[in-house]
Amino acid sequence: MADSDFRRELAQQLRVDSIRCSAKAGSGHPTSSMSAADLLAVLLDGHLRLDYQAPDDPRNDHLIFSKGHASPLYYSVLKAAGAITDEELLTFRRLDSRLEGHPTPRIPPTDVATGSLGQGLPIGVGIALAGSKLDRLPYRVWVLCGDSEMAEGSIWEAFEHAAHAGLDNLIAIVDVNRLGQTRETMTGWHLERYAERARAFGWHAITVDGHDVDAIEEAYQGAEATTGKPTVVLAKTRKGRGVKAVEDLPGKHGKPLDDPEAAIAELGGVRNLTVRVTRPEVRAKPYAFAVTGAELPTWALGEQVATRQAYGDALLAVGEQRGEVVALDGEVSNSTHSDLFAKQLPDRYFEMFIAEQQMIAAAVGLQVRDWVPYASTFAAFLSRAYDFVRMAAISRADLRLVGSHAGVSIGEDGPSQMALEDMAALRAVHGSTVLHPSDANQTAQLVAQMADRKGISYLRTLRGKTVVRTPSTEDVHIGGSRVLRSSDADEVALLACGITVGEAEAAADLLASQGTTARVIDCYSIKPLDEDTVRAAARDTGLLVTVEDHWPEGGLGDAVLAAVSDLAQPPRVHKLAVRIMPTSGTPAELLAAAEIDAPAIAKAVGSLLGR
Repeated sequence: MADSDFRRELAQQLRVDSIRCSAKAGSGHPTSSMSAADLLAVLLDGHLRLDYQAPDDPRNDHLIFSKGHASPLYYSVLKAAGAITDEELLTFRRLDSRLEGHPTPRIPPTDVATGSLGQGLPIGVGIALAGSKLDRLPYRVWVLCGDSEMAEGSIWEAFEHAAHAGLDNLIAIVDVNRLGQTRETMTGWHLERYAERARAFGWHAITVDGHDVDAIEEAYQGAEATTGKPTVVLAKTRKGRGVKAVEDLPGKHGKPLDDPEAAIAELGGVRNLTVRVTRPEVRAKPYAFAVTGAELPTWALGEQVATRQAYGDALLAVGEQRGEVVALDGEVSNSTHSDLFAKQLPDRYFEMFIAEQQMIAAAVGLQVRDWVPYASTFAAFLSRAYDFVRMAAISRADLRLVGSHAGVSIGEDGPSQMALEDMAALRAVHGSTVLHPSDANQTAQLVAQMADRKGISYLRTLRGKTVVRTPSTEDVHIGGSRVLRSSDADEVALLACGITVGEAEAAADLLASQGTTARVIDCYSIKPLDEDTVRAAARDTGLLVTVEDHWPEGGLGDAVLAAVSDLAQPPRVHKLAVRIMPTSGTPAELLAAAEIDAPAIAKAVGSLLGR
């Protein structure tokens, strides 16, 4: 069988298997899979370099289905490559199956979860950055996109950054089948419009008939021969290709075919072709960066240091200790202080500019290749990329996120710059860690521990300076806390984090002058919370007052409530938090206006105790 004939038959098999597994599941997206079958047949047979029997080989190419709903096609490719059996293919979407409705890393060699459109290409940028700048291996990153997701802004963040970085190891394949879920896309089959946009961003753009295997072959050869810039192959296709009952018809999205047996017969029946996918030939190992014996920075008790400054100093030290640590920033590095890392370790620093979605996606892509990314920006702006964080958890990704300038204590910049929902948002992410240190020595230890932490870790830092209260020799750990003062006579426990720790300690002094003894706990780990210490305070005092520079929903107060809710005698828990929309002002004025400064805390405790 000639190569072209084999590829046509393979494409038909991919279509048939997409129909079969969707029919067996009773759900799925076979028509979205059928449009791209020729594109994947040619890629699989001659261009992809991937050892499916050794999916962790660092030399492998990477294949990302940005249009993750075309999972029937992806799993059909795995079957053709010998990575799964036909029996497993037909377990699609079952509870006990690895073949979920949208691909996840549960089924190797899947790098990341996809399904929220607009994410695969930005993540591909991250993997391509790893290949060209870090691993320094010649693998390629192939990303299958749908035309509907070309409306997502994150796609164009990826286009811009890939061109800026000259990622000629990145090839995007856009399946332009013109039909979205409910109607035709904005651009339809006008391939040249897409091509003009791509070229304007600095990409090499190729337009092709997506059902002509010879034309696709020529397009892929052109993409592989292009240097100095990424390539996009824009393929005109027909949704549901090959089956008259669904081909290029609206209203067929996301549904198994009504008569799968007839459709399979129309496509020529079931086939059992296998493809010997080319294995990578280059004998090379990923590049390893030299390291030094740098120690974590420490500060003397009583010093005034911003925790954002401590983050920058600690990040640099961790980077000097560990060659796999990399840093990304959203063009605010002189505020987050990741600029210290950028200046000393420029080969492992990635400036992502004001494109937070691309920043988080790139971090996800970098960790695919076992790099250890720390990504920083103003905490408020991480909300722009929240869906990428959510999907990163589904990808089982290990990320370290750092948000500076949190809360009203940033002062005059005003509420647009104040993260007041970040702890709630990050606490809600599955398996996440949320940290809010109050001083520099705490910050340094937590930054170092994040490097080995699984899942999504978030460190909240402060703009203003705080006094160093924690001795550099004291154990600070994720899941811990610090009791600043405690006695058997405590009538109330003040639980604070970040900027409010100093306010809580000052409030305890005020209360002491009024005859009330207060315990003060620095809850620098919000998730996981030091439940033993919190529950002990609840039993000892019966009254817990939480104080946080955050909205009352979802932050420290709610974490404490959850920790004590099952006690035989639950304590009273009173949450002090930001309850009014802040404005510009000095940090002291804003803390007072939010009623989370020392006098407000003391007043609230007096009221609660009836004094």
